[in-house]
Amino acid sequence: MPRFYCPQPLIPGAIVDLPEAVAHHLHVVRQQAGDEVVLFNGEGGQARARLREIGKRRASADIVAFEDADVELPYPVTLAQGLPEGSKMDWIIEKAVELGVAAVQPLAAARSVVKLSGERAEKRQAHWEGVIVAASEQSGRNRLALLSPLQDFSRYIAQPSDQPRILLSPRATQSLAGWARNTQPQAVTLLIGPEGGFSAAEEEAALAQGALALSMGPRVLRTETAGLAALATLNAVWSGE
Repeated sequence: MPRFYCPQPLIPGAIVDLPEAVAHHLHVVRQQAGDEVVLFNGEGGQARARLREIGKRRASADIVAFEDADVELPYPVTLAQGLPEGSKMDWIIEKAVELGVAAVQPLAAARSVVKLSGERAEKRQAHWEGVIVAASEQSGRNRLALLSPLQDFSRYIAQPSDQPRILLSPRATQSLAGWARNTQPQAVTLLIGPEGGFSAAEEEAALAQGALALSMGPRVLRTETAGLAALATLNAVWSGE
């Protein structure tokens, strides 16, 4: 059954106006009045709804029933990702959401090729929020991952953290999998550098702030691979996924 994000109360018996983007999608794929869809508002749970009317820019639906469905990980994972080049960030966010990441923190690191600020940064932020919505619709998640504004790495790492920060580094002597097997599931942050990784100064700053250096093995992973592999590793060890 098609799933769509609808950021408003989803109360059984109510009639809701669907977002314009959803209405356009329904029109394009030729959905008909009477067809059933699933709606979620990002706050948990989902609703079965029956399409009431469909136009090119407007559509409405009757909320039939609400289901308290939740597929979130029991240990929130934040992906603190150094900005990569091109459209790699889109792909990283999309796949991280599919794997269950709870929050994404874009970082402007020393080796980040892409430089964003002002209006350009705001546009990318809005675009990434759209990526999160689309990935949530596809993957069955009913809560949206939190996307924080782009932040300079040095400023970010200087802030205190209430959860362990894991710095993935090929120079680390302890593996992420080994650490996870001996640690109770908990909220963590994965620090992932851009192409070329974090600089030596950035790694030192992270370690000075209490970050834990862990390795994904003897091979050097690309920036678009490292965070996703780490998230999958935690899922495998902590929840058997």
